[in-house]
Amino acid sequence: MNDGKRPPSFYVLTAVFALFVLFLYGPTLTIGILSFQGPDGGLTFPMRGVSLHWFRELFQEQAVGDIWGSFRRSFALGMMVMTTTVVLSVMGGLAFRHRFPGSTVLFYVIIASLVIPSILVSLGVGLLFSQILGWEVHWTTSGFGAQLTWTLPFGLLIMFAVFNRFDPSFEEAARDQGANPWQVFAHIVLPLIAPSLIGVALFGFTLSYDEFARTLLTAGSRNTLPLEIYGMTTNVTTPVIYALGTLTTIFSFLVIGTFLVIAMVSQKRRARRASDAGKGMV
Repeated sequence: MNDGKRPPSFYVLTAVFALFVLFLYGPTLTIGILSFQGPDGGLTFPMRGVSLHWFRELFQEQAVGDIWGSFRRSFALGMMVMTTTVVLSVMGGLAFRHRFPGSTVLFYVIIASLVIPSILVSLGVGLLFSQILGWEVHWTTSGFGAQLTWTLPFGLLIMFAVFNRFDPSFEEAARDQGANPWQVFAHIVLPLIAPSLIGVALFGFTLSYDEFARTLLTAGSRNTLPLEIYGMTTNVTTPVIYALGTLTTIFSFLVIGTFLVIAMVSQKRRARRASDAGKGMV
């Protein structure tokens, strides 16, 4: 009989989960707190005053580094990788709906890039561009390609799962009504997979924006934001680097929140369309 008392294992698991959350978010919270130090603040506790001084300093010209230039490059690269990942993932998902010669081998080749150490991918792509092809190592070319080896497998795995559960009867009904292949894709397939595409886009952008190892040897002479922050750790000795970390964390949450809002709006529109279609049939 249940007397309302929780077993001891509940409290043990609760403590373990609390420690995990503290381990996960503790460093981020520490950086956020230290970023609000006064003008005489240092990189460690105890704090020396509370102010927004280091956030103001962040927007001034820095003695070392190119913070805002690296942010613009990371944002542009993230958008490039996101768009390419979404397009190629949809194309790959459609292609793998039907078996074709070599499909199994191709699938494992694509997924293999997830288990190869990222630094080796960065080294290989950098050598390919600079030594074999004789091209310039640049964040828009070699960096872009290296990051796709990281984001594209995730996008494809999502689309494989989506199309494995996709009901082809919707497409058959549209074709019976005289729709051509493009109309079937644009008006039937695309609206149904739209929420999943938002997930693929979120994966593509956030993985690219935060990527360090695969960009280390492929970005060329101009750093992306993760590389710039890493370089600043050896040169900047003030809490301005904590202020930068706090702002980039807030930006990441804003990006995630934006995608979640888009997904919710898309889901509501799809539900409204389905309701209107049902009323029309009645």
